[in-house]
Amino acid sequence: MFLRVGAAFFAGFFVCLAVVAQYASSNQSCLLFSLFTDLLPTHAGTPEWHQYPPAEPTNAFPSMFPSSVGYPGPTQAGAEPGVAATAPAYPLHSGLVHLVPPTRFSQDNAKDRTKDFDIFRNWGSLSPWYSIQRGKFGIDSGPEAPNTCNITGVHLLHRHGARYPGDYSRGTGPGGFASKLNMNAENVTATGPLSFLDDWTYKLGNEGLTPFGRSQLYDLGVSMRMRYGFLLKNFSETNTLPVFRTESQTRMLNSAQNFALGFFGYPLEGQYQQQIMIEAKGFNNSLAPYRSCANNDVPSGGYRGQPYADAWKAVYLNDTVPRLQQYLDGFELDVEDVYAMQELCAFETVALGYSKFCELFTEKEWEGFDYSYDLNLWYGVAWGSPVGRGEGIGYVQELVSRLTQTPIETHNSSTNATLHNAVTFPFGHSLYVDATHEVVVLNVLTALNLSSFAAMGPLPIDRIPKRRTFRTAELASFATNVQFQLLSCSTEPDPQIRVIVNDGVAPLTNLEGCEDHPDGMCSIHAFVDAQKENIRSTDWDFVCNADWTIPDGWETTTGYPPL
Repeated sequence: MFLRVGAAFFAGFFVCLAVVAQYASSNQSCLLFSLFTDLLPTHAGTPEWHQYPPAEPTNAFPSMFPSSVGYPGPTQAGAEPGVAATAPAYPLHSGLVHLVPPTRFSQDNAKDRTKDFDIFRNWGSLSPWYSIQRGKFGIDSGPEAPNTCNITGVHLLHRHGARYPGDYSRGTGPGGFASKLNMNAENVTATGPLSFLDDWTYKLGNEGLTPFGRSQLYDLGVSMRMRYGFLLKNFSETNTLPVFRTESQTRMLNSAQNFALGFFGYPLEGQYQQQIMIEAKGFNNSLAPYRSCANNDVPSGGYRGQPYADAWKAVYLNDTVPRLQQYLDGFELDVEDVYAMQELCAFETVALGYSKFCELFTEKEWEGFDYSYDLNLWYGVAWGSPVGRGEGIGYVQELVSRLTQTPIETHNSSTNATLHNAVTFPFGHSLYVDATHEVVVLNVLTALNLSSFAAMGPLPIDRIPKRRTFRTAELASFATNVQFQLLSCSTEPDPQIRVIVNDGVAPLTNLEGCEDHPDGMCSIHAFVDAQKENIRSTDWDFVCNADWTIPDGWETTTGYPPL
């Protein structure tokens, strides 16, 4: 009997070793192999990924753990909250929960340090969202309802939460740096501030939500329920359910689900309806318009910002590369490697809670990193992009359709006619919630012609402007949110609308018919007329399908290609 057991053990051991190659691409685990690999030395940059939950847990007995056993006890729902409508002030969001900042920054250029520097607000679109300071966008008013006004509805557009970077196998970015380092690991000696690379492993996944990203959307859902929960009374009175929209990408669906859990609480069944729009080429989708815009994929279209960002990297990281190189033998750093280290700081922090890479750079270098994202997105998808306005116009059409309760007559952009019906695109609701990507948020702000964000004009590539009206950390951060707030005011003859970006009220005075207002309000009628003109003057087919070219030196602040 002992011989049989022993033979079976060793047979299993060698079978595990024989399937090592399959193990790397399989969801199955091999316990003996897992124990064996723990004894092997690790090298810098080696991928370290954890698969959870296990594919076939041995102790899973769902019938023994029912979600309800009865006996709930007496409960009675209370009144819905309405902080935005009733409170004298507004709760501000810092975006810092669960994240640990670096204990120090590089001491180089220490004389340039400032007391109020916040690294989390200097990661461009990798920054967690935070409440914009009152007046920052030019309106000295908060997102709470102005005196004499009642909030009657909200249209919320939000980005997904913090995610992992792109695929490790792409060979670029954080994963590319890790792969390059790993290939040279046997020859690399790291010292000083880079000594942690000796046993550093690449722990980042691929584009899915991080735990912190999940919490961002859950918290955003709770926040919006606390602010606008009273709007649900409209649904109770009309015996209807809210319809929220998202896309089929994993991080998009998970973001929407976590938002709903925060807003409605568990269980979700019977509280709302979640529409999932396919995000893929061949499908129209106003929340992912780049999928159906051919010119988005050409270098001078949706990727126009990359050369501008690359030029700026060479400027602000010029002295950084040799400074870090002195601590690394056997591995020649270039600008892209060092930039990837900065990205690793941001991605590791929002994925793991803390990153040693953050300590490698000065505050000035973090400001340079932040500005690189501004350049990339300004010229790629916003006011400096030839496709920015066209890609955002589909959502503007839908916003106007909802505000006027009028179906879109001609679907000539990224809108999906099949989904525009009374069930999946209802009218008359007091609350709409749409989940999208940061590039689409910027597309939409551009298409709305909120030109105050473009007031500084084209962005230079040799310096950071002192007065910046366009910052991706403020407009397109992780979980960024845009509230279209509808109001009825005793001091105004017509219903009003405000646009609030991350709790900062945006001016609307550049829109024809919208007068200067201390609270940033505009009559819905005037706002709709201005957006109808934006729709009329934006040719989706020309933007996305025409064979236009970008002349040398050409610039725009309207998000539209040369005519």
